Amino acid sequence: MHLIVGLGNPGVEYENTRHNLGFKVIDALLSDLNVSSLKSKHDSLLAQAKIDDHKIIILKPQTFMNNSGLAVGQVLNWYKIKPENLILIYDDVDLEVGQLRLREKGGTGGHNGVESVIQHVSTTEFARVRIGIGRDNLLADISDYVLGQIPNGQAQMINEAVNKAAEAVKSIVTHGINYAMNQFNISE
Repeated sequence: MHLIVGLGNPGVEYENTRHNLGFKVIDALLSDLNVSSLKSKHDSLLAQAKIDDHKIIILKPQTFMNNSGLAVGQVLNWYKIKPENLILIYDDVDLEVGQLRLREKGGTGGHNGVESVIQHVSTTEFARVRIGIGRDNLLADISDYVLGQIPNGQAQMINEAVNKAAEAVKSIVTHGINYAMNQFNISE
């Protein structure tokens, strides 16, 4: 069983922010899988589903970004899922807007949500699906930038990346991270 987690912040005011791309990928995945409702459980909104014959749990932590690991840890423990079967989806300022990058493990990259997950699951050995939000105008505070609304001029690129990320997640579940990295990590 895989646990697929999109990082974001709950609440209407955060819906269309750069920092909520993980939630947007979860929404795209739910739509693709025809899952219409999420349950409130373990400080999260979650659903159980299948990708082909593979059981999955889809998760949107409701603990706010910087405490995402609390919810992720609870769900891993409750369902007895190994951390290597975790797929974490989140925004990344170090990638160009709309760029997608998959990794089988890694550090925090300065991302507080990822740091929280690593602290609560006690490993860095889990798959990541990162979506670029770029760094334009990072003379401003980083938190103001990531919590800023997605500009209209970037909306189409972001939406395409979100849909591509949902496909990448399905590929990780069905074929493994190495196969998915070969398919989706295309050099420019």
